[in-house]
Amino acid sequence: MLSRVVCYSLSVACLLSSLGAAHADGPADNRPEQVRPIPPKGIKIDPNTLDALALRCKSIRTQWQTLLGQQTTTKEKSPSARVRSLESEVLVFPRAIELAIEFEQFYKAGDADLAAKLLDEAARRLQVVGLGGNWHQVVGLSDKQDQQLLVGGFRSGIDQSIQPYSVVIPPGFAAHDARPRRLDLWFHGRGEKLSEVSFLSNQSRNAGQYTPRDTFVLHPYGRYSNAFKFAGEIDVLEALQYIESRLPVDRRKISARGFSMGGAACWQFATHYSDRWFAANPGAGFSETPGFLHSFQQEPVRKTAPQFQKTLWQLYDCPVWASNLTNCPTVAYSGEIDRQKQAADVMEATLREKGIELVHVIGPNTAHKIHPDSKIEIESRMEELARTSPNRMPDRVEFTTVTLRYHKMHWLDVQGLEQHWIPATVSAEVHDSTLTVSTKNINRLRFAFPPGHWPGHARNRVQVTIDGTKLSGPLVSSDRSWEWELSRYDGAWKPASPRQITRKRPGLQGPIDDAFMNSFLFVLPTGSSDDPIVQDWVTSESEHARTHWRKHFRGDIQQKEDHDLTAQDIASCNLILFGDPTSNSFLKKIEEQLPVRWNQEEIIIGNQTVPRRGHVPVMIFPNPLNPDRYVVINSGFTFREYDYLNNARQTPKLPDWALIDIRRGATSQLPGKVKAAGFFNETWEP
Repeated sequence: MLSRVVCYSLSVACLLSSLGAAHADGPADNRPEQVRPIPPKGIKIDPNTLDALALRCKSIRTQWQTLLGQQTTTKEKSPSARVRSLESEVLVFPRAIELAIEFEQFYKAGDADLAAKLLDEAARRLQVVGLGGNWHQVVGLSDKQDQQLLVGGFRSGIDQSIQPYSVVIPPGFAAHDARPRRLDLWFHGRGEKLSEVSFLSNQSRNAGQYTPRDTFVLHPYGRYSNAFKFAGEIDVLEALQYIESRLPVDRRKISARGFSMGGAACWQFATHYSDRWFAANPGAGFSETPGFLHSFQQEPVRKTAPQFQKTLWQLYDCPVWASNLTNCPTVAYSGEIDRQKQAADVMEATLREKGIELVHVIGPNTAHKIHPDSKIEIESRMEELARTSPNRMPDRVEFTTVTLRYHKMHWLDVQGLEQHWIPATVSAEVHDSTLTVSTKNINRLRFAFPPGHWPGHARNRVQVTIDGTKLSGPLVSSDRSWEWELSRYDGAWKPASPRQITRKRPGLQGPIDDAFMNSFLFVLPTGSSDDPIVQDWVTSESEHARTHWRKHFRGDIQQKEDHDLTAQDIASCNLILFGDPTSNSFLKKIEEQLPVRWNQEEIIIGNQTVPRRGHVPVMIFPNPLNPDRYVVINSGFTFREYDYLNNARQTPKLPDWALIDIRRGATSQLPGKVKAAGFFNETWEP
């Protein structure tokens, strides 16, 4: 039977009749007082075996340090750039084993043997580096021109951890072939037992669901089981950038694809980064929070979630971003009797309201897998989309956003909003020497056509009509580039002048979780709070934040004590400050420049007040000593253990600021009882 391209909704009965693939889904995981540990603990491994693995990891690290010393040039007194650039490709393996030992993530009797084989590969790579090998030789990319499965690692800019990736090399590609090729991103499904050891071992043997002709397929790890959100999202972008620096990727022909949890990630990347892909192919997964949790988890979050959390659902919920798919051809897939068909049904209905008919390939009588006939049809469509992908920027662009975390679409760059978390839209079209623009909820907008990409007439000044205001812009440059930035004052658009006040802008817009999508540093207090309740909570909560960053986002903790901060730390990192002005000396230093006040009796943010005893503020704010970076007070990433059980729950749980009653301690959902919470306005005022 051929698969069908149809658009319809399954009945509730049919939705509930099919079983989900992930153990984490179901009403049994709706009890915050009884949360299963994620990742789960594995089987018992002979301690002698673990000791031997740990010793080999240590040996490889020692040998690497020795090699660095041997490769240090006399003139520069530092290792050569070649050696440094290959470090992550060697050390990704001992790091994977060390994490598996730390979190007891050996789940089968043969997993220790797999770990040993990974260390064999690390030893081989170490030897190749020492002999002067290049990247191709180190990762094992040969000239045999058969399909090749490569695994390796890159260093993350967030926390300097080494994160794994894998890439499928198509037949016909030789090590030094320079011809650009298509690349497909493939987002894997949920795997509570998918440790780095499992990922690297599996990917070195398994090419995956799709291996299109003449196409690289990049499999990012995504920092464990988070649906490629937050640090997992940055992991994808960094992995892609790393592979683009190593292989001849045709940047005009990159697609986003995935299934199950990976399908959810695909919807997210397709709607938030629509201009980066020639096409998107989401399968199953989820596309928004409340509807999915209601139908799949029987969890009534529409009734139970506070309003600020509902507002924050928009960060990753795709319907509000759906119109961006006008910039990205999309081929969705669902099994006919898969409960996760709900994701595409929601997007289909939303897109139809916007005048877009979603191509929805449905596997007949299929649960949570890809039907073989559907796979053939999807590949045919994707191949044709790759073949016809345009070679230049479009004349017309439409863009929707609710936050300046996502601010660009092709040559449009939104630099300011009237108000965050309300949909902001811009539609713009070039014709000859004119640019016609209409906006909503936007007060600063940049046009940026790189060299060779101005699509209109290349002579005379560009005439811009924006929301009815007519302006004469600069000339198109001789290399066919063109840039101009406008801002709206008192309802009128004008050429933008430098910002005079601190405003929310791209990369500096909150909420709290945004600080953990760039380089950050935990800053721990060396003093003591005058409230023992606060002192105990700060000790516990800072440890929780650091432990769970490593456990859930698989990071390497960067931390310092308050008195050890340097000017370089302030310049380069978001600072995660724990404590209060009596315990944290850096917090004391900037206290007067923050929108929170501590007095003898109270803590005050705006017009909200709580008693000082037994309460703490949690907040994100531009660092007064470096307004290009954040300070965060008393918080790690804001979702917690309960939310690990279903990826759709992994949304921000606190906004820009909150006042927390900590007298009863933290729970699996929150750091304490939220007494007040809210968003700063566009000038960072409460």
